[in-house]
Amino acid sequence: MAEINVTPFVDVLLVLLIIFMITAHVVEFGIEVDVPKTKTVKESNKELPIIIISKTGLVYLNKDEVNVNNLAALVRDKYDVKKGVYLRADKETPWDPIAKVMSILGDASIGVNVVTQLEEKAR
Repeated sequence: MAEINVTPFVDVLLVLLIIFMITAHVVEFGIEVDVPKTKTVKESNKELPIIIISKTGLVYLNKDEVNVNNLAALVRDKYDVKKGVYLRADKETPWDPIAKVMSILGDASIGVNVVTQLEEKAR
């Protein structure tokens, strides 16, 4: 017979498929993300409120600690929300508080500008 037996090949592929399906969700949680480095294009003169998230998850509006649930109302009362806000987080901050703040501000139709760290050469 001149035909190739593909049964062992299919068996190996199915086993590899099962291994990748089981291990794929484990890999997602092991990714570390640093604040992206950017170059300055030009000076910005936007005077926007700054929301700071510490590495412990505490949320500050400028220098005052605030409750996350009241954040959108406080920003609306004190500032012009048409321009948006700056969001600055520590490099070691877990993603959950950042996502929660962005979600709350997004639901309130407040624009979010994420602050990044400057490259070493640009400083």
